[in-house]
Amino acid sequence: MRHRCRVPHLGKPADQRKALLRSLATELIRHGQIKTTKVRAKAVQSEVEKMITLAKDGSLPARRKAMSYLFDKQLVHALFADALARYGERSGGYTRVVRTLRRRGDNAEMAIIELM
Repeated sequence: MRHRCRVPHLGKPADQRKALLRSLATELIRHGQIKTTKVRAKAVQSEVEKMITLAKDGSLPARRKAMSYLFDKQLVHALFADALARYGERSGGYTRVVRTLRRRGDNAEMAIIELM
């Protein structure tokens, strides 16, 4: 039973799911937008929001937590350098999921997720 289970499982075991979300979050922060399935985009949205909130905090423990999650050390430094200037006045909603009409070969709904 899945009572009160709030994690989207994405049809993968826990280790593969965590690795997928980490890589999607890293690439979204690196490139600014990525194209993926709608379900994956909604799942990675919360992870990226958490990383940007950590970057706005700017403390050493927040930086270490972000480095333990994202794959690229220089990307974390760049995120922490411009997060306060870019997202300082926002209290949330740093990403946006834009739906596209094309579907993949398995009929999955595709989406573009981008940073604001």
